[in-house]
Amino acid sequence: MIPTTMTAVLLTGHGGLECLSIRDDVPTPAPAAGEVLIRVGAAGLNNTDINLRIGWYSKTAGAGAHAAATDAGWTGSALEFPRIQGADACGRVVAVGTAIDPKRLGERVLVNPILARAAGDHGPEPRYLGSDCDGAFAEYLCVPGASAIPLECGLTDVELASFPCAYTAAENMLCRADVAATDTVLVTGASGGVGSAAVQLARRRGARVYALAGAAKAAAVRALGAERVLGRDADLVAELGRESVSVVIDVVGGAEFRRLLELLARGGRYAVAGAIGGAEVALDLRTLYLKDLSLFGCTIPAPGLFEALVGYIERGEIKPVVSATYPLRAIATAQQEFLSKAHVGKIVLVPG
Repeated sequence: MIPTTMTAVLLTGHGGLECLSIRDDVPTPAPAAGEVLIRVGAAGLNNTDINLRIGWYSKTAGAGAHAAATDAGWTGSALEFPRIQGADACGRVVAVGTAIDPKRLGERVLVNPILARAAGDHGPEPRYLGSDCDGAFAEYLCVPGASAIPLECGLTDVELASFPCAYTAAENMLCRADVAATDTVLVTGASGGVGSAAVQLARRRGARVYALAGAAKAAAVRALGAERVLGRDADLVAELGRESVSVVIDVVGGAEFRRLLELLARGGRYAVAGAIGGAEVALDLRTLYLKDLSLFGCTIPAPGLFEALVGYIERGEIKPVVSATYPLRAIATAQQEFLSKAHVGKIVLVPG
C-alpha cells in the first residue's frame, strides 16, 4: 500500500540548517504520464545540496544576502521553494504512470540525476533532480521512467546511493578529457565523493593516478588505486615536476589552479566540475596558449554515460565508498559531518 502522505525534508529558503524542515504530512507524489513512483531506499549527500541551501550558485547576491538571491539555482535561475532536495537515489518502482509498462513494478532502480525530458519537451536547460524538481530526501520520489535505470547486483541500497552524482561527474570529466591508459592523471579533492570516484574510474581506464588528499585519508585513497597521494599543502611542482601530468581532474579550484596548469604537459587537458576551494581563479593566458592546453567545464554528460556506469557497477568494476549512514531525520547532523570534510567518499541518508 502506498500512503497518501510521506516523510520528507523540505528546503524552505536559502540559509542555514534551520531552512531544512522535516515534515510527516507531505503529499506522496503520483506518477504522471511517462513517470514512475519510486520508494526511496537510500539517498546520498552532495555539495550541490549545501550549495543550493546557502545560495552559493548566485553571482549577484553579496555575502550574507543569499536569502534574497534570484539566481541561486544551479542554472542561474531562482530556486522554487519549498523544494525536496536529494540527487542521489536508489529504490524500487512501486507505481507507474500511463505509457509505462506495468512490468516495471518491483524493479530495483538507480536514478540518473540528469533527468530525461518528456516527449516534445525541448526546453533550453536540463532538469537536475532535487534542484529543478523534487528529489530523494523523502520516502517516495517521481522521475521519468527513462531516468530510472534497472540494475541487478548484490550491493545494498546505501551502497548504490553513493554512485549517481559523484560517479557521473567523475566519468564525465574523464570522458571530456579523453583519459586513456597512456595518461598520467592528477585528481584533486581525492577523498571526497567525486574525487574518490575519479581515482577509481581513471584506474579503470588504465591511467596512472596521482591524488591530492589530507594525510589522514592517504591510505584510503591509495586503496582506491592512486599510485601516489600528496597533501593538500604540498608543493606540487617540486614534488611532481613541471609538465609531469597529462590530465588534471579538478573539483577544488581556488588558489591551486595556476599550479595545476604548470603541472600539465604540453597539449595537456584540464577538466573541472567543482570549486570547493574557491570559484574565482587566476589564469595566465600565456600558460594556456603557449602550452596548447585544453580546459573543459563539465556538468551535463553525453547520452549513455549513466547507463554505462550502471554496467560498471553490475560487473563489479567500481566499488562504493560510504563513510557514514544517517536516518533521513538526522539530515542536519549528516550535513554538519559532510561540511567537516573528515570523511572519505559519501554520506548517505536512509528514509523511514
